[in-house]
Amino acid sequence: MGKPVNTSSHAHEPAKGPVDKAMDVLEALARAGGPQRLGEIARRTGLTKPTVHRHLRALAECGFAQAAEGGAYRAGPRLLGLAAAALHTGPDLRLARPALADLRRRTGQLAHYAVRDGAQAVHLDMSEPAREYRMSVRPGDRTPLHTSAVGLAMLSALPPEQSDAILADVLLDGAALPARTPCSLTDPVALRAALDETARRGYALDDEYDEPDVRSVAAPVLDAAGHPVGAIGVSGLTFSLDDASVAVFGPMVRAAARAVSAGLGRSAPQLGIAAPADQATRTTGGSMA
Repeated sequence: MGKPVNTSSHAHEPAKGPVDKAMDVLEALARAGGPQRLGEIARRTGLTKPTVHRHLRALAECGFAQAAEGGAYRAGPRLLGLAAAALHTGPDLRLARPALADLRRRTGQLAHYAVRDGAQAVHLDMSEPAREYRMSVRPGDRTPLHTSAVGLAMLSALPPEQSDAILADVLLDGAALPARTPCSLTDPVALRAALDETARRGYALDDEYDEPDVRSVAAPVLDAAGHPVGAIGVSGLTFSLDDASVAVFGPMVRAAARAVSAGLGRSAPQLGIAAPADQATRTTGGSMA
């Protein structure tokens, strides 16, 4: 990859200050799954229980946290209000929501929209059909870019040197990417090939990379300058997202993402061209090896 990595990327990180610790507690507090107990927040953040308790009390006083039953805490009304306001004003999400509803109706699968935060994809919204089983992904959930279709889609729309730098930070001993399942792409060379293929066809495939028995397809949403601001995808169990379904749903997701991109000012690609010029450049340049 573009930059050398020795062992852990955290080896030389400076000590966290009060604001960093408060943000860690807030992020753990807002995780899906209901109220979070103090001990669980301490485990997720790596902070001591007294430190977590001190920050929770301060957050509760400001309305960002709220005490729940059994000594647990949940996100407070002020935090929920800020989140709702931020999501409501985002032009990409406003444009993506009707596209998600349309994809859910046409495919019968869970449709979702995600953005990038560092080396992770953060799921912001979804449209899920009524059925006997439910997918595990929820708004606010995070997945590694290299194991999710939405993440692979966003990476494929970046210049190779930029995607290499992002992934270099999560390499294990500078040699392999962390796995989420036995099918995860952990070899940088194989991942680069997957990104090149994604850029060529315009949509990414997660073939049980992040969760067993779950497949996803996704395409990047680009702003007027061609930068990826997010990705739209559909996910389902492997029996409902077989190869034939992927061949149909992939172009549908790609079209939905391009429609949202057009709403953000991105020009549509010319018909008859396999990949836009900037994507063609990405598929021939750069290597994570």
